[in-house]
Amino acid sequence: MKEKTKILFIMHMPPPVHGAAIVGQNIHDSKLINETFECSYINPSASTNVAEVGKLSLKKFFFLIRLIIKVCATICKEKPDICYYTPTSDGFGIYRDAFTIRCMKLVGAKKIILHLHNKGVSSFSNKPFSKIAYKTIFKGNKVILLAKELKEDVENFVKDDQIVYCPNGMPETISESRLEKVLLKRVSVKEKAKILYLSNMMTEKGIYVLLEACKLLKEQGCSFECNYVGNWGDTTYEIFDGKIREYGLKDYVNVHGPKYGIEKMPYLEDSNIFVFPTFYHGEAFSLVLLEAMEYAIPCISTFEGGIPSIITDNWNGLLVHQKNAVELCEKIKYLTQNPNIALSIGQHGREHYMSSLTLNAFEHRLCDILTTYLNE
Repeated sequence: MKEKTKILFIMHMPPPVHGAAIVGQNIHDSKLINETFECSYINPSASTNVAEVGKLSLKKFFFLIRLIIKVCATICKEKPDICYYTPTSDGFGIYRDAFTIRCMKLVGAKKIILHLHNKGVSSFSNKPFSKIAYKTIFKGNKVILLAKELKEDVENFVKDDQIVYCPNGMPETISESRLEKVLLKRVSVKEKAKILYLSNMMTEKGIYVLLEACKLLKEQGCSFECNYVGNWGDTTYEIFDGKIREYGLKDYVNVHGPKYGIEKMPYLEDSNIFVFPTFYHGEAFSLVLLEAMEYAIPCISTFEGGIPSIITDNWNGLLVHQKNAVELCEKIKYLTQNPNIALSIGQHGREHYMSSLTLNAFEHRLCDILTTYLNE
């Protein structure tokens, strides 16, 4: 019997919960991937919550030393055919990644494939020693990008023949029969806009932009409620609640804190507009949009990162410019004034998710990429 290809996955998994960690957990738990390859896993995350991500500490330094020793020892012992690694795109982490990847090659890593879950290479490449770090990270390695829009971020360090594209996918959580019942019960946008924000509570994710849009909706006499679901990042409940009170939105805006797994389902089932007004510098391929699309919720997001590869404007979602609360308000009103268009956009989003963005579709894409890379 032919031996399975050995793959060492060095990738983030929760905690903390963010896009790359969710994808990492999905890979770790994938029956298809684990049956196709002989897999080993190492979690390189030194952070336990979103607020710690990207911050330096002595604890992280010692964690890094232990991590590199563990990675190198595993490569020496198991001799994997491919090492799968999820590097960061900017910040101090690029120097950590450069050093780790250099050590991996020194101890005999045969092939390394890098899966980029965020962006920021082009903007950070003018920092001291960053070009050296990026050249070390990318030289001779295959690079997985989530969308074609992200190519320009790495094009100064990565050649075209190094790049493959692999859009993320999310597991299915609702059946067609269940969704039919949900849609029959869901309040029409014409009657009341039930807006959902589902992501980490971070300024760059657009939480205050949406709040400003809610203020405008209230001033214009619109009927709506807005539910925020997510863990706290660079702000706090006290600060955010203060802004809600300042805008006079206590009767319109609700903050529910973090919800995971099936805890999110009631919010997705009950909502009729999903808003994700991100301008996050590292935004690449927003999994929250996939979650909303599965539930046939019309999505409004921004021209950021790979989002235009998820949303085709005016077809399966609406796109607005970053930090533009007025434009966001107008798009929300447009859906409330055109309920049939809102339903159509939601259905097209559902169709796009089911055809291309399920976890099963992602698993098969990744398996094909890894197999092809092995044979190159």
